[in-house]
Amino acid sequence: MKLVILDRDGVINRDSANFIKSPNEWLALPGSLEAIALLNQSGYRVTVVTNQSGISRGLFDMATLNSIHEKMNRELAVLGGRIDAIFYCPHAADEHCRCRKPDVAMLEDIAKRFAVELQGVPAVGDALRDLQAFAAVGCQPILVLSGKGEATLAASKVNADQALPANTWVCADLAAAVQRIIDTPYSG
Repeated sequence: MKLVILDRDGVINRDSANFIKSPNEWLALPGSLEAIALLNQSGYRVTVVTNQSGISRGLFDMATLNSIHEKMNRELAVLGGRIDAIFYCPHAADEHCRCRKPDVAMLEDIAKRFAVELQGVPAVGDALRDLQAFAAVGCQPILVLSGKGEATLAASKVNADQALPANTWVCADLAAAVQRIIDTPYSG
């Protein structure tokens, strides 16, 4: 099975320092939904892994998160695309859970749910914590420059503690990342 793992905020949709707290605030980035549909049409299953600490902070509840994801799935379906599963962490950083990226429990859950090894699986994020989690389980980390991506790349060049994992691909956005994924022989 060909699989791709995506972060949500800053990769698929616009990010916000104030969190995405309602379906109205969820706005797809240009070309992102078309890119996911292209992955599907190219035989890939697509999963999402997303930290959603706004739940723990009381900024929105599970019903709202479900409504946000329903909107994302509806807009994607119009283009002939789908997301096969969404994994989320509802915890704040100070709760020290195992699921919040850069920890890897959500990724381990993907491996179990789909009965796959994650070695070489393309995984796209815009923050260092995404890339660190992806690399820790053997995925091919891909940084997109949308969302926090440009700041992540800039920080990696001036601070050794912020260095990107080895062999991280850097792409302008999800559409460019998907094109590179499709053009590269699958090793997952």
